[in-house]
Amino acid sequence: MNGQTQAFNSRNAIEVYDLGFSKDYGVVWHFQKELLSKRIEGKICDSIIVVEHDHVLTLGRSSHFENILVKDLPMFEIERGGDVTYHGPGQLVVYLIVSLQEKNLGVRQFIEILEASIIEAISAMGITQAKGKLGAQTGVWINNTRKIASIGVAVSHWVTYHGLALNVNTDLSYFQKIKPCGFESGIMTSIAKELSLERVDQVRVKDLLVDSLSRRL
Repeated sequence: MNGQTQAFNSRNAIEVYDLGFSKDYGVVWHFQKELLSKRIEGKICDSIIVVEHDHVLTLGRSSHFENILVKDLPMFEIERGGDVTYHGPGQLVVYLIVSLQEKNLGVRQFIEILEASIIEAISAMGITQAKGKLGAQTGVWINNTRKIASIGVAVSHWVTYHGLALNVNTDLSYFQKIKPCGFESGIMTSIAKELSLERVDQVRVKDLLVDSLSRRL
């Protein structure tokens, strides 16, 4: 995770870090904040981190501890908005370190880009009827009833960090340990579940999602 820092000129440049599977959430969290500091200082271009975490719960700024029903997983209180959520194998997590100021974007516009990118990627996998929501229900939903992706961002000096989590082959039973973002666990779905498949091609989904994000940003 020692990405090289170098001078750059293009405001459209995006560096992608594919970290694969990481057993230590804290290491990735630290790496994300290292990139954030460098981006704020103008030392690097915008960056996208793609990772698959081991089982972990993260608590956003609006978290309620009563929404953690079973306390047997590592927990991290982090800077993003939103309540408690679960990350684990089979889920694609994307952290985006992006200068909103350079791109002339507001926070809402940025979140809408994340939503549109997720919708484009899952549509290419054959899932339709997806739409994004803002406010307490922020994320991407199928038919307004099943949540397939969570979005939670933070902003420092007009640079974003944290980002999105898309359930691809996720073991959804782990959401029963919490009330994800305050909802009942049964609302959570995945690409594999929606397509009635035991497993889908996670690498293909990752490529589709990163390509869409890169183009839109």
